Amino acid sequence: MDSALIKEIVDKYLNLTFSIERNGGQLIKCQMGNDMTNDQHYILRYINQKEGCTSSELADVFNVNKSAITAIIDRLEKKGFIQRTRDEQDRRVVYLTLTDVGRELFYETELRIHQLVSSFIEQFEPDEIERFIQTYEKLNQIILAAKDEMLGE
Repeated sequence: MDSALIKEIVDKYLNLTFSIERNGGQLIKCQMGNDMTNDQHYILRYINQKEGCTSSELADVFNVNKSAITAIIDRLEKKGFIQRTRDEQDRRVVYLTLTDVGRELFYETELRIHQLVSSFIEQFEPDEIERFIQTYEKLNQIILAAKDEMLGE
């Protein structure tokens, strides 16, 4: 492929990614209200999907250091959205789960986000959606493989 064309495609990709992340993130944040940040929502989402996890697992999944996760977890716990439970066999291990309040807030927020994203998806034809998802999944696989290669995983 011609290097000028590749540069043009890379520029479009970077500009679109920036715009979608910033503007889409802002629209999603509007659905969350002031109760939580995007990062907090994604952490609640992960804990909900896994039905509990540890802060070390969150640090690995979100690719941040443990102190950053601890700060977020502390804020979520202070708000009453999550609880910490020590493992009975190994007191050093602490499991994180959603409280009833956290679960309720998560589901309400998730519903508003789904309604927002659905309003975007409904503007596409079914075959466009399918192609987009397939392409996006392929891009994700390529990025994960490149990350593994770079980090030697």
